[in-house]
Amino acid sequence: MTASDNKPNPRRKKTKPATACAPNKTNAEPREKASLHPRNRHQGHYDFPRLIKSSPELGKFVITNPYGKESIDFANPAAVRVFNRALLKAFYGIAHWDIPADYLCPPIPGRADYLHFLADLLAEQNDGVIPRGAAIRALDVGTGANCVYPLIGNGEYGWHFLGSDIDKLALASASTIVKANNLGKAISLRQQNERKHILVELLLADERFDISLCNPPFHASADEALRGSQRKWRALGKADPKRKLPVLNFGGQASELWCEGGEARFVAQLIAESAKVPAQVLWFSTLVSKASNLPQIQSTLKKVGAVESRVVEMSQGQKQSRFVAWTFQDKAQQAAWRAERWAPGAGL
Repeated sequence: MTASDNKPNPRRKKTKPATACAPNKTNAEPREKASLHPRNRHQGHYDFPRLIKSSPELGKFVITNPYGKESIDFANPAAVRVFNRALLKAFYGIAHWDIPADYLCPPIPGRADYLHFLADLLAEQNDGVIPRGAAIRALDVGTGANCVYPLIGNGEYGWHFLGSDIDKLALASASTIVKANNLGKAISLRQQNERKHILVELLLADERFDISLCNPPFHASADEALRGSQRKWRALGKADPKRKLPVLNFGGQASELWCEGGEARFVAQLIAESAKVPAQVLWFSTLVSKASNLPQIQSTLKKVGAVESRVVEMSQGQKQSRFVAWTFQDKAQQAAWRAERWAPGAGL
């Protein structure tokens, strides 16, 4: 592979200040995903014959949607789980993948988009060339039972991942996935024993990460999560008024779905804790579901002394999303980081 092969394609979404977010737009047909990152493997309609060939168990879940195209019932947790398994196997070579019941089963294309845009961010610091290989270390905050970010990130770019979580069962599930796919040298897992903290007491003093990523809890309470679940089920025509527990079509445990203060408070705490380890991560980042939280996030970043921050807008079908990235290192420090960790002979 030549250096030019590593250069990212022109990005379809531009970075924007937190106070200037693009308005939401929707596509007429939900299976069209033309707005995915150019390197995303999941462009256009899913190739179900290919997926079924690699994962025959998917066949029984395939239906014809109102647009006359093959799809699955995304309100069926079993279908979504098997579908994700098929995508991971067909596109990323993950032969063994499963999660416990009621854990988050995320949409693969959106997770891949986040990683591709993060790769572009690192490429900006590296003369347009995406840094690849095990010398590049990524921190996945709240990796969950699915371990999806490390699986995709390692598969696409060869990065080494450390996945953290407060949930022992989630980490046990992630560990099973890692071991079953012989990825123990590429993906490490660590429990955050201090449930009130995110980064504090998690990182070792000599650890360095080129990028961190996070999918924060969205809701502020269990009741709010339940209401959000009910809205989704009504939209899918699957509402069940007898259910008392929040059940989403993509699942989710309490720690994955909500925390006191919701997304805004969690991200504020993540930013505050990142300021305590400013030299250990080149670029911190987190997904932000609610665009209305961006002004507060930008204000918090200024308060803690972030040198640079970005808001990167993304779009997957009808869903609009974004992530915020920030660094405490100025251009000279970023250049020194690159020379030490990414230059030829530095482990790449």
